[in-house]
Formats: sequence, C-alpha cells, structure tokens
Amino acid sequence: MIRIVTRKRLALLEADTHAAFERAHQTTEAANRAAAQHVDELAAVTNRAEHIDAMLAGAVEELGAAQEELLLKGIELRRLRKELTEAREPGRQVFVLVHHGTPTMVYRSCEDAYADTAPTALRRTAHGVLHGGSGPMRNGCSRRSRTTPPRAVSAGR
Repeated sequence: MIRIVTRKRLALLEADTHAAFERAHQTTEAANRAAAQHVDELAAVTNRAEHIDAMLAGAVEELGAAQEELLLKGIELRRLRKELTEAREPGRQVFVLVHHGTPTMVYRSCEDAYADTAPTALRRTAHGVLHGGSGPMRNGCSRRSRTTPPRAVSAGR
C-alpha cells in the first residue's frame, strides 16, 4: 500500500508530535515536582526520627541513672531497716543528735555520734580524749565545749 503524504497531513503530524512532546514535558515536570516533594518529606521524616532517636537515647540514659539511684537507695533502705531492727533490741541504747530541740540524727553509740559530728580538731573526743587534751570519758562519751552531746534514748521507745 502506498500512502501519499500531503503537506497538510505532514503539518497535522508535526502538530500532534509537538503536542505529544509538550504533554511529555509537562508530565516529566509534574513527576519531578512530586519526586522532589517526596524527597523533602523523607528528609523531614528522617530529621524527626533522628530527633526522636536523640530524645530516646537521653531518656534511656536518664532511666539508667534513675535505676542505679533506685538500686543504691534500696541497698541503703535495707541497711537502715537492719540497723533499725538491731537498734530495737531490748536494753540497747541509741544516741540522738538534737539541733535546737529537733532530732536530726540517730547513732548506735556515742562514739559514732562524736566521730560523725565533731570538727576535725575535735575528732579525738570520739577516741577517748577530751577537747582540752586529756581527761576521762563519762559513760563512754566525753563532753565537748560549746556543743551539746547526743542524748541516749532507750531502744524500746
């Protein structure tokens, strides 16, 4: 079959080709815009994920520190409960440090109280030497100048 192409037909084919190229160009631009938008959204999601990851890492670190603190407090609580149980034995005395009429600390012995509360120069009172340098201790505890000694309290109270 022989087909004769006229100038009119050739012009129509060129117009159709031009229109097809134009539609392809517009479609390519729309696809590029959509791809760029998806890349931007992906970058935003990645940034949010990194931010959340950093927050999560900080939270995990805080959780670890809190768990360690809780463990230490649990150990201290068990030690104090044991000490309290031992202090409640009949006939046993504990020494209470009173500051302006308010009990502040409880000690097993007067020596422990003095060792904990005496300034460095006065620490020797906990070892049987009075502040002046010599002298006997009374009832296992010496009196210090300018300081009220701890009071003995019966463990049953």
